[in-house]
Amino acid sequence: MPLLLTALAIAAASAPLAEAAPQDTPAAAPAGGFNARLVGDIAPVHDPVVIREGDVYYVFSTGIGEGGQRILSSRTSRDLVTWTRGRAPFERLPEWATKAIPGAKNMWAPDISYVNGRYRLYYAVSTFGSNRSAIGLATSATLDPSKPGYGWRDEGLVVMSDVKDDFNAIDAAFVADAQGRHWLSLGSFWSGLKLFRLDPTTGKLLHPAERPRAIASRKVPAGAPSIIEAPYIFAHGGYYWLLASYDYCCKGVNSTYYTVVGRSKAIEGPYVGKDGSAMLQGGGTMLLRADLREEQRFRGPGHAGHLRDRDGTDFLVYHAYDREKSGVPTLRIVALEWGADGWPIAKGQ
Repeated sequence: MPLLLTALAIAAASAPLAEAAPQDTPAAAPAGGFNARLVGDIAPVHDPVVIREGDVYYVFSTGIGEGGQRILSSRTSRDLVTWTRGRAPFERLPEWATKAIPGAKNMWAPDISYVNGRYRLYYAVSTFGSNRSAIGLATSATLDPSKPGYGWRDEGLVVMSDVKDDFNAIDAAFVADAQGRHWLSLGSFWSGLKLFRLDPTTGKLLHPAERPRAIASRKVPAGAPSIIEAPYIFAHGGYYWLLASYDYCCKGVNSTYYTVVGRSKAIEGPYVGKDGSAMLQGGGTMLLRADLREEQRFRGPGHAGHLRDRDGTDFLVYHAYDREKSGVPTLRIVALEWGADGWPIAKGQ
């Protein structure tokens, strides 16, 4: 969940996947991992998500910067290592969003997927500390601005939360299950992470009046929020895997964010960690570490998005705060290895 984005920008100055041509080759992991080699326009990046079209990788992230990048940020790469600024999808917030969420300035925590011949870009609109929030949807035939059919068509509101709800409608992520059903996970703080059923044709809620499924929460003192956000579900090895970020982002080098993972045979859960701990009770297995040692350069790794590349390699993109550059949120990428026990390992954090 993006907080204090203006301060982060100042600090900077100091899923179904996209189809590609068969001849396209996956990115080869560099020695030492991707994070040891990342260059180019990799900061400020907050709440990233990644997809591939053809031989180009696209990262979308919370709006930070100037012009359209302030609304929603975009970057591209041909090897997952060297990144350049992309064309921003929007120049301004949609009119419906400014009316629904007074005070909103940009889009937060996007998600990108390829469904039924079009790219779906889900995005959040909110203000700090409020659960008066909304998820919107935009679609385009291609991500490449040079191709015919490029152009983002805003499809409007998908789901909204307000003070009467026990969830916060931000941090959305699309997933299709093995039965072809479409779902949207979302949530930040309040009572935790939720799962909504989607209409496969429209990408909007299948049953708007239906209560969402709870998929993760944390035990907290009475009256305190559930300090969990950024759900992302993907399939591997006969399981659905749920990523979630625990503790606090957006505090620069003082951020305590870390990412956990749990798995379930059913997309609706229950999700559990390697030790059997329930994610509905704050359990799960740590995947991206919480490491506040003074020598650790990148702090608070979280808000992970998943990509399965052409050769079947699984990648995570996420952000962490760079201690050597005033705590600016920075793009990070790791390849997942799958252990003999069937659980993922993020190497090269």
